Amino acid sequence: NGVNLTNPQTGHYSFDIPINLSDIERIEIVQGPASLLYGAGAFSGGINIITKRDSESNAYAKVEGGMHGLFGAEARGAYKTGSSLHRLSAGYKRSDGYIANSDYNILNLLWQSRFDLQDADIDVQAGYNDKDYGANTFYSAQYPNQFDDTEAIFASVRGETHGRLKFIPHLYWSRHYDEYQLIREGTPNVPEWYTDHNYHRSDVFGANLNMQYASSLGITSFGGEFRNEGILSSVLGQKMDQAIGKYTKSYNRTNISYFLEHNFVVDQFTLSLGGLLNHNTAIVNKYSFYPAVNASFRATKNVSLYASWNKATRMPTFTDLYYNTTTHSGNDALLPEYSQSLEGGIKYHNRFLNSSVALYHNRGQNLIDWIKPDADSKWQAINLDKDEVLKTYGGEASFSLFLDEIVPSGNPFKLLQLGYAYLTQDYASQKEINNPVSMYVRNFLRHKFTANLVHTLVKDLSVSWNFRWQDRAGSYVNYAHSADGEKTDYKPFSILDIKVNYEWKDFDFSVNANNVFNSQHIDLGNIPQAGFWLTGGISYRIR
Repeated sequence: NGVNLTNPQTGHYSFDIPINLSDIERIEIVQGPASLLYGAGAFSGGINIITKRDSESNAYAKVEGGMHGLFGAEARGAYKTGSSLHRLSAGYKRSDGYIANSDYNILNLLWQSRFDLQDADIDVQAGYNDKDYGANTFYSAQYPNQFDDTEAIFASVRGETHGRLKFIPHLYWSRHYDEYQLIREGTPNVPEWYTDHNYHRSDVFGANLNMQYASSLGITSFGGEFRNEGILSSVLGQKMDQAIGKYTKSYNRTNISYFLEHNFVVDQFTLSLGGLLNHNTAIVNKYSFYPAVNASFRATKNVSLYASWNKATRMPTFTDLYYNTTTHSGNDALLPEYSQSLEGGIKYHNRFLNSSVALYHNRGQNLIDWIKPDADSKWQAINLDKDEVLKTYGGEASFSLFLDEIVPSGNPFKLLQLGYAYLTQDYASQKEINNPVSMYVRNFLRHKFTANLVHTLVKDLSVSWNFRWQDRAGSYVNYAHSADGEKTDYKPFSILDIKVNYEWKDFDFSVNANNVFNSQHIDLGNIPQAGFWLTGGISYRIR
């Protein structure tokens, strides 16, 4: 809902958000640098999860279960009174895991209130997420029995005034606790050097103000944001003079940005020009400017063309800077990474077809990566050489065919969706021979094809077929739970998922068969992904 929940400690904690699947109304995805929309840190895009906005009081409940000890339960309720609506949701999910030490327990709580006042709207939300899970070979396959126990809390208040001149203030705060066990409690034969776990507490506070003015010349937006990121830790950061409980180290940085954008609309032509001026206290005496240009032209009522050019940056995470173990070496001298992207495309739609084709080119500099030069070396956090520009070229196409619009009567087939994406990279060094294993930069999906077919069997009984084939470029270290491993290239694989859904009155029954053909594959890193997994659930709605 527009709150930047990006976690500064490490990227995967950005997924510690208190949202259940049934809470989600839609997901907005912006691909490519998006500084103007989501701030300077929107390095390669942004994902905005929009929760459902109920207009009336209602309630919902769901239970599910399946293989590998899977159990889940969700419940939510909305209550409308006068000009306000209040909503509370809760969810719990657990599993024994599909391989050793991949068990998990997840608890979510989310409260949201909306107040529709005479001259403004106010949105308030607060959430809590609790996770504990077996982190199989998470940072290193040398230690397969890792474990993570996390808690995340967030709260935000957002307002929006009415009228030609709009003021949109936004305050948000999030806190994340983490107890990371390199060797899970209960594991036998613990080495003598391992005496305690890692403890972290990160805090993020942000305040921004967006002002919008509508005139005959278009819409002008301007404003700024203040965002502070800090951590207390037993391992990450700089040593404190006095410890705070288990925390002996800390680190803090502040990001300040100002933006200006204007949207011109002339007949079928739309042009957006703007830029963001950004300063981070981790970079002394430097302001950086990130421009953005977006244009679209509606050639006919069915065809539109668009093009965009944007720049963005990303600061290293606290883990990139300070994580040092027997297998990893962080780098507190890391610089921010930068990207700029050029994209163009065409969209076509009519009564029964939505389609789009896009081409894009991205240039990355100072890119942050973790590399392993050889089998005897640690993983090392680095910036690519400043003279090495990583060029990424790609294209994608998508088609959605509404089959029931083509043959409305007696047609069991409802929807067919096809998608294909292609990426390739070009970088100055081109060191294919003896190139170090790259954890991130040179691991990318070269090919991805998806297909989705939805049809009915009988009234209210529908089936959804989801097929995916992909071919990832890059390599990983195939440890097989040992200290030494071989560099192994990724192999292409395909997966078929099937979902059967039956609706009866206010009940909804579903059965999911994931990875029907039990494909054995590794997608990213060195962890085998789940094979065939059968689940089912029942939900009930009170309107």
